[in-house]
Amino acid sequence: MSFGVILPFLKPIKHLLEAETVSEIMVNPDSTVWIEEDGQIQPLLGIRFEEGALQTGLEVIANRYGKKLNADSPILNLRLPDGSRMAAIIPPVVNPRPLLTIRKFTSSGFTISDLIERGMLTKQQADQLEQAVRDGHDLLISGCTGSGKTTLLNVLAACIPDHNRILILEDTAEIHISKPHVISAEVQLGTHKMAISFGDLLKAALRHRPDRIIVGEIRGPEARVFLDALNTGHRGSLTTIHANGAEDALRRLAQLASRGEGDVSLKDTEDECRQSIKVVAHIERRENLRIVQEIYQIP
Repeated sequence: MSFGVILPFLKPIKHLLEAETVSEIMVNPDSTVWIEEDGQIQPLLGIRFEEGALQTGLEVIANRYGKKLNADSPILNLRLPDGSRMAAIIPPVVNPRPLLTIRKFTSSGFTISDLIERGMLTKQQADQLEQAVRDGHDLLISGCTGSGKTTLLNVLAACIPDHNRILILEDTAEIHISKPHVISAEVQLGTHKMAISFGDLLKAALRHRPDRIIVGEIRGPEARVFLDALNTGHRGSLTTIHANGAEDALRRLAQLASRGEGDVSLKDTEDECRQSIKVVAHIERRENLRIVQEIYQIP
């Protein structure tokens, strides 16, 4: 991995950034450092940033990537050159020091066989999900943070036919698909540029004739635009959502889509979700394992 741009500003964790077995680095406001390695989260003793050094370094990194990080804009999300994700929050939102999480891009080159070998899913589940993508069914992947939703989405997207025009929309780019006709776009919030929300981006993107739409994660009002897109012929789309199960994923999608729509009942929106989404794959995290716990096919 190449972290050359940020290494000078994060020297105390340089060895962690360069360690191939470390998948996530977490620096807490109390200055403790935690890592995820081989699926296990553990604290590391003896790693410290000098007073003020982490916040100063984060502000410089943000500026180099065209982002703002200050008291008026205290939340940072950005994608590093290798595809890893950096997220930071600074005082006064957290205290007394910044919160930093770096999720390293470790799923590059993974195949469905790799996920089967790791025990994430069975061969039967893999065949079922791959066929759903080939057949153009709309797929929702649910799970908690760090459960492997994006990894599974990346792998399944390889089944999309090469002639399809794929549009990827994310707040911080984590999806990497090796296909001949891929367009990626990121929302612009907390940057030096004009603010572009997920909803704005999705509405604009629909004018560019996508065959398949991939939304990194549904979190808010973009759920309504996403459902509208599915109902107007954009089949075979994929997205992820935070949820505790397949049924819960559909309910959460409906809740997000129905916000601000006082004249439409939640039940009607839930019915719309069931008509649009054909397959829900739910992933659970158990200690150091990520497992596809349920595949729910909607009649």
